Amino acid sequence: MTQSDRRRSTLVFGGARSGKSTFAEHLAVKSGLEKVYVATGAAFDTEMADRIAMHKDQRGPAWVTIEEQLDIAGVLAREVQPERIILLDCLTLWLSNLMFAGKDIAQETARLIEAVRSLQSPCIFVSNEVGMGIVPENRLSRSFRDEQGRLNQTMAECCDQVVFVAAGQPLLLKPNHQPDIES
Repeated sequence: MTQSDRRRSTLVFGGARSGKSTFAEHLAVKSGLEKVYVATGAAFDTEMADRIAMHKDQRGPAWVTIEEQLDIAGVLAREVQPERIILLDCLTLWLSNLMFAGKDIAQETARLIEAVRSLQSPCIFVSNEVGMGIVPENRLSRSFRDEQGRLNQTMAECCDQVVFVAAGQPLLLKPNHQPDIES
């Protein structure tokens, strides 16, 4: 891995069960660096607790797991080190955690973007694409969809690499496939 690769930030996004987390984990393993998994999900019920335990078991002991539902900019500030790769899964759960906690989404997103721009080692961010379906019927769901779309756009703008995953197939959107919008 070259020094420029060590500073690379990657956004991996796609729909539910698209294979985005598996793809992101493969990227982290391939790096050869110490792997740190930042989990933003919280076990509010037995099913979610079982999911979290299963995913931890699947990753195995080679991963350090940090659970943080709100302050991911703080985690990045503390945990980023040259010999590590951070995989944060997922921005969508983080956003819903912020919304339910009544946090200022714009302020927290700005903190995250500042942390991403100052990274000194590679980080992979996983997020859901929620804007490709029907328009949600209630205000909270529409607000969430809108905030998620804005968050994904902001992250895609500041990350060095953006990968869309559908049906387990990665599609590199950035840096190689930028359309010529002036045509």
